Amino acid sequence: MTIPAALAVLVKERAEHRCEYCRMSQSLQGATFHVEHIIPATCGGTTTEGNLALACPSCNLHKSDRSHVLDPDTQEMAALFHPRRQRWSDEFVWEDRRMVGITATGRATIQALDLNHPRRLRVREAEALFGLFPSGA
Repeated sequence: MTIPAALAVLVKERAEHRCEYCRMSQSLQGATFHVEHIIPATCGGTTTEGNLALACPSCNLHKSDRSHVLDPDTQEMAALFHPRRQRWSDEFVWEDRRMVGITATGRATIQALDLNHPRRLRVREAEALFGLFPSGA
């Protein structure tokens, strides 16, 4: 589904050119980040400001067309993180360079999007060297 150019610019600027899931900065990446539907279009999501987020390719591909996944602790369905409706800091914390879920949504999102993959940890180390690692979100 095509995102109007003006809406894509708004989403990128609102996100400060960071993935709204893993918090990775676009500035050190070779791949272009995606403006994606938080609630997938296949699940009834709309192409509106309130349903769009900036996502790195890895988060977007792992998320795919899902809005709910299993919480690894409870084995119950949990909603994936919704950047427009939820605050990152209410769902996640940083432990060194690892993301830790402090809610069912946080845990489920980390597992589903593979947010602590070794490559992501190395990227966060590089971001820290360049002063780009987010101190909070």
